[in-house]
Amino acid sequence: MSGQILEPGQIEAAANIPPFLNLPERDLFQHRAERLRRLAEGHPLAGYLLLIASLCEAQQQVLDNPPKLPGPTPEALARSREHRMPPLAFETLVRADGWLAALDALLAHFKTPANPSVAVALRQLAEADEGQRKAWGIGLLNGQFDLLPAALAPFLGAALQVAFSHWLLALPEDTVVETDTQTFCPACGSPPVVGMIRHRGKQNGLRYLACSLCSCEWHYVRVKCSHCQESKHLAYLSLERDDAKAEQAAIRAEACPNCQGYLKQCYLEYGAEAEAQADDLASLDLDLRLSEEGYLRRAPNLLLAPGGE
Repeated sequence: MSGQILEPGQIEAAANIPPFLNLPERDLFQHRAERLRRLAEGHPLAGYLLLIASLCEAQQQVLDNPPKLPGPTPEALARSREHRMPPLAFETLVRADGWLAALDALLAHFKTPANPSVAVALRQLAEADEGQRKAWGIGLLNGQFDLLPAALAPFLGAALQVAFSHWLLALPEDTVVETDTQTFCPACGSPPVVGMIRHRGKQNGLRYLACSLCSCEWHYVRVKCSHCQESKHLAYLSLERDDAKAEQAAIRAEACPNCQGYLKQCYLEYGAEAEAQADDLASLDLDLRLSEEGYLRRAPNLLLAPGGE
């Protein structure tokens, strides 16, 4: 077996290279639900956060006892690795039938709340045929929200998240590789929901982008727009008006004047309990500030119904 012999300096350098990927834990949805319930305390959107917390608990039940969810074949995984493409490319998998059982299982586990509009949305999803469900799924993941009723988005998004997280956690080791397109998830090709600024160990000070779909995290350098990759004149905005307090805000938005887009960043040094999806939902007031200043949200949150509750 042949291989390259590393010199001492190279060995030390290799040991200090941070991991490219952070995979989610198997209890990711339960952790998300618990974070949402804590964030809901005294929050103006407490009702919505608690609704989504219950949905996340149903997601965890499906992930713990999944139905049959046929994913990519070994041949497809080999091709994706050879060509450095996402092994769970969402465009391909959502057009297939493999994820639909996750939606049925989620609808079975989720306890319908008293809200009549939610009951109508759940019934609409339950009664839709496979073609309609897939069309809605493609529309949601492509950001074409006008292609589906807004009330369906969180429940459809939750089902897709379960399926893709299930597939991600089942992938053979080293299947996900760094791709040329650093602004999209190397596992499924989806955009990030937020950036997570780590504060411990080898990842101290590094940014990982959190996938909006499969919950994979991948390393992405700081002070660089996650949409257009511009590095000049980026602004970091929070709800704090005092400069000293703003520098210690747990959530700040990296705003880019080049593309007029932004991405929220969770600084774990100042908010160690932050969870990407949950803290994004609980900080919609920051989105309002960015919108007022002319910036566009580039990051989807699949648990958010576009246009409000």
